[in-house]
Amino acid sequence: MRLPRLSGVLLHPTSLPGPHGSGDLGPAARHFVDWLHDAGQSIWQILPLGGIGPGNSPYMSSSAFAGNLLLIDLDELRQLGWLTEADLTPDTPFDPRRIDFEALVPYRMSRLARAARHFAAAPGVHAAALAKFRTEQASWLPDYALFMALWEHHGFIDWTEWPAPLARREAEALAQARERHAERIAFYEFCQWSFFRQWKALRVYANERGVQIMGDAPIFIAHQSAEVWARQELFELDAQGRPTVVAGVPPDFFSETGQRWGNPLYRWSAHAAEGYAWWTERIRRIFEMTDLVRIDHFRGFAGYWEIPADEPTAIKGQWKPGPGGALFEAVAAALGPLPIVAEDLGVITPDVVALRQRFKFPGMLILQFAFGGPSDNTYLPHNHTADSVVYTGTHDNNTTLGWWQAASDGERHHARSYLATDDAHILPAMLRAAAASVADTAIFPMQDVLGLGAEARMNVPGVGDGSWTWRFDWNQVRPEHARALHELSRQFGRLRSSPQPKR
Repeated sequence: MRLPRLSGVLLHPTSLPGPHGSGDLGPAARHFVDWLHDAGQSIWQILPLGGIGPGNSPYMSSSAFAGNLLLIDLDELRQLGWLTEADLTPDTPFDPRRIDFEALVPYRMSRLARAARHFAAAPGVHAAALAKFRTEQASWLPDYALFMALWEHHGFIDWTEWPAPLARREAEALAQARERHAERIAFYEFCQWSFFRQWKALRVYANERGVQIMGDAPIFIAHQSAEVWARQELFELDAQGRPTVVAGVPPDFFSETGQRWGNPLYRWSAHAAEGYAWWTERIRRIFEMTDLVRIDHFRGFAGYWEIPADEPTAIKGQWKPGPGGALFEAVAAALGPLPIVAEDLGVITPDVVALRQRFKFPGMLILQFAFGGPSDNTYLPHNHTADSVVYTGTHDNNTTLGWWQAASDGERHHARSYLATDDAHILPAMLRAAAASVADTAIFPMQDVLGLGAEARMNVPGVGDGSWTWRFDWNQVRPEHARALHELSRQFGRLRSSPQPKR
């Protein structure tokens, strides 16, 4: 599916301003939508909306379907009478430019618990809405809420270490657990209802102002997740539920040992046997929340790197064939053509390109990768193709100014010459190159819009701690930031009101 010629901004909601330790779905999110509209931007690209996992990563969520509780707007719960103004006051003021997860998580979880108790005591007119939500989300919510309650009860240890009847999901043990942990199960259901209710309202607000949401779907999910526990037959696990092989990528120019992500790999034969129903449901649910979706590590559907679970690095892995077109044929048969963006970065072989082009999924182009090779480098603008989304960098890259500071002399010389610029103007030149590209979609990371350096980097792949903490403050945003984006989009035909080229 070809996308219209538009542009947007990459920013995860956690990076928004706000008084409660991190960005959330509250007023700052709506203000950001208004800012995007004023800046002539039509797309708000986010990272995965699920709960965070090890290292506070949104790519290692405890559920492929549930929302991130830390994004719930606490002030809205106050307005509904489930929290007080005093409840919202943190013990210690939060840093407006950095997320302190060690302080944030207990603060927000304790407030959510208070709100859930007040709601349970007097649900009033909202009882029917929650009951309807439970019915609508019955394919995943009961397993998720029970999983979270049990995980918490057992001290957040791996589910394979729970009592065997629970790990094996024996019916009697599950029934007893649901009765024993009913209050905590109700808490997680209340939180998910609150999250989805708020997210739906925010998305409607964005769409009404001409802003579409681009979501992000990680190809793999965490072992410590409700879905792996609930559907063990769909993953490469042993009899005790432990992964036999795990995901990652092989050694390359950036890492001598590759990257060992540790996610369990799919038992693709089992997915094929059920007509890829689990994947179809997953993608359907994502598109209920977003307008278009980036699928992370798309190359894994053509072929993936399989690492023995007992190997400490990714060196001793092997390539294995993925499900290929069969999965996307099943999804298309059930859901029709969808605006999916394929994250086709890394080791890209002809079969990956063929799979993407077969289903007409736009690929990704990163300008920071453009200046380290010869003139046929895919990422150089003169080699771009229309069926693409171009970025200066993504959440896994340094900011453009941070990249420039660390770039080799050869890269800098190439970029200065190619972009006809100098060191002082490299950032606007990169933003202009992205906007001018023939790629149908251009996405600008908010850090680059604000002209920030390496201190604002969102993530360093393969580094377990210290990422995902960046936030901005509204006093960093000046009128010229919106004006500059609007002018770039106007000059290069990316305003939504601009006439679209004939196909």
